[in-house]
Amino acid sequence: MIVAHSKNRRPRDTDAAIAEMLRGVSPERLRAHVDMLAFPRHYVAERAANVRARDLLVKLLQSFGYSPWLQGSYDNIVVTSGGPGEGPYLLLGAHYDSVPGTPGADDNGSAVAVCLENARLIKENDIGPVMIVLFNREEDGLLGSTEFVEHLTGQTAWSVEEAHIFEMVGFVNRAPGSQKMPPGLPGVAGPDVGDFLALLANRHSNAIAENLLRLATSYVPQSSVLALKIYLGIEKYFGHLHRSDHAPFWKAGIPSIMWTDTSEFRNPHYHQVSDTPDTLDYEFISQVAKLALARAASRVWN
Repeated sequence: MIVAHSKNRRPRDTDAAIAEMLRGVSPERLRAHVDMLAFPRHYVAERAANVRARDLLVKLLQSFGYSPWLQGSYDNIVVTSGGPGEGPYLLLGAHYDSVPGTPGADDNGSAVAVCLENARLIKENDIGPVMIVLFNREEDGLLGSTEFVEHLTGQTAWSVEEAHIFEMVGFVNRAPGSQKMPPGLPGVAGPDVGDFLALLANRHSNAIAENLLRLATSYVPQSSVLALKIYLGIEKYFGHLHRSDHAPFWKAGIPSIMWTDTSEFRNPHYHQVSDTPDTLDYEFISQVAKLALARAASRVWN
């Protein structure tokens, strides 16, 4: 395992069209998306609220010009920038359920907001082929994403080239000592200030992580982005590395990266009733959204 840092990468020439599009990312819209979902919405404990969240998301995606459909037993929400068969797709994904009793602003409203803002701008700028999936039941053992990946591997209409999974991307603490590291990771040392975006990659996605570091340096140079690159398949020995919806993609051999603010290793509101919209940094979330949009656009336009 190694930790790579965007600050150690040289910027490359930027595409004026991409830079202009990124200026369309709105912190205010991101806040509105988080506010929209800031209510307890566990699939079992708050079933009616979970359905309400699903319906709000479907309606919003329809307002962007998409035709969403529900996939699987747990109502994963899927939209594409093109019809089935137009892949291979770049996938952007996040789970929309929460743990019981919590408003889940960071976990995982912040990540859903990134996907929604990307969905809006991808549609407005006719970027494709991109697939956006909002998973359900992540908090129940990754049930929604597991079923989705099983569907992927069992058919040929959808082909996913790479998946980007957003898991808590909104909390920042710039105080010294605010950042901890997951225990037991050999040779891994990181900053002690919780002001960076972390990317988690394995042997199938390390090259994508490296591209994202270079895109960050070029398009969001004010941001600090770290990538934990894992080699030789050793991620299977570390449970902390499999705690979100990227894990089923890894298991299927599909290149996948988890994007995160590092969850409870930074955010004291993790799985608490205090995980509310006012605790988040929407400028930080906007930088996450811009980097994801830059990856989607550069894949198509460059």
